[in-house]
Amino acid sequence: MPSTALAGIRVLDLSRVLAAPLATQMLADLGAEVIKVERPGTGDDSRTYGPPFAHGPEGERTDTAAFYLSCNRNKRSVTVNHATAEGQELIRALAARSDVLVENFRAGTLAKYGLDHESLRAVDPRLVYLSVTGFGQTGPYASRPGYDGIFQAMSGMMSASGHPEEPMKVGVSMVDILTGLYASTAVLAALRHRDATGEGQFIDLSLLDCGLASLSHFAMNYLVSGEVPRRRGNGGYGGIPSQAFRCKDEPLFLVAGNDKQFAGFCAAADRTDLLQDARFATTSARIAHREEILPVLESILHTRTRDEWLAVLDEHGVPAGPFNEMPEVFADPQIRHRGMLVEVEDPVSGRLPLLANPIRFTATPVEGYTAPPALGEHTAEVLAELAGVTDHRLTGLRARGVV
Repeated sequence: MPSTALAGIRVLDLSRVLAAPLATQMLADLGAEVIKVERPGTGDDSRTYGPPFAHGPEGERTDTAAFYLSCNRNKRSVTVNHATAEGQELIRALAARSDVLVENFRAGTLAKYGLDHESLRAVDPRLVYLSVTGFGQTGPYASRPGYDGIFQAMSGMMSASGHPEEPMKVGVSMVDILTGLYASTAVLAALRHRDATGEGQFIDLSLLDCGLASLSHFAMNYLVSGEVPRRRGNGGYGGIPSQAFRCKDEPLFLVAGNDKQFAGFCAAADRTDLLQDARFATTSARIAHREEILPVLESILHTRTRDEWLAVLDEHGVPAGPFNEMPEVFADPQIRHRGMLVEVEDPVSGRLPLLANPIRFTATPVEGYTAPPALGEHTAEVLAELAGVTDHRLTGLRARGVV
């Protein structure tokens, strides 16, 4: 039995920035060997997407951005200039020894270099080829560039976020992150198909598509009702209450999503009289009378401190939580218990903190994290191992700017 879920799978990663590198990082975490191919000299654009930048053992600033560190652990880095004939030859040689190729160039770009799916399928028909683009391989926008904020706006994600008078972008690059998760799932499904049939395939993944698909019940509410949902700030779209409330000192987020939990809230608040009011007695009634019940709940919650409420709500089985800033997140005893922060040895910064993978396996645990690689750190060893490049040839390739 393999020690990791994807032991024996090799991924050739030609991607940059966030969405696709997150997908290949997920595959690397699960045990795949991931070889990151970058431009000589500059590498992945995200290496310089700072500040902030990592710091060295003595506190000095390095040239490695935290952005790059977020999505490139557990990989090896090789520099190859795909715009040169020799570089294309090297990438084809690496692809022939790989199970998966991942790229996020604009639609049609790699065909100019003979590195598109059809070209590499001739080299290895078993290759799973994933292309992540902004708008997909087809359609009127296929050639357009794009970034996360644009896809949040166009997909409708911003229409679900913010206050009624102002759409709001999600703070993190959510479409990129969700696309990375869709991408890793797609690769795993394609590998399953490959193992069953012996055939690889092409995966066309669009950030715009993934942004829209991620709206889930929000989009479905519109499709079923035909009504445009209103933005509700920190308010939810399900049961009532499901939103932020200001306590006597600090806010909390409270969700009593069903009648049992609402009864628990009423008991915790010593307001069981609310259960006798027909407007508030059931989930559907509370949703219908949202504007009437919210002021009542706000006045109740304002009578105690946040921590007092968290304690009594927990006693009554009512879901609630504080609003944590980053220091509070990583100090939280549950986060610490779950091991969501790991440290790895890094030749540049000494000890590097990383977010852990949240998947917990019993048979093939995710462990053994390695620091994101320096640019071209593994060029010599990978090209020797997989493309038969000797030290003498490597010297010539470097002199010609190929690697």
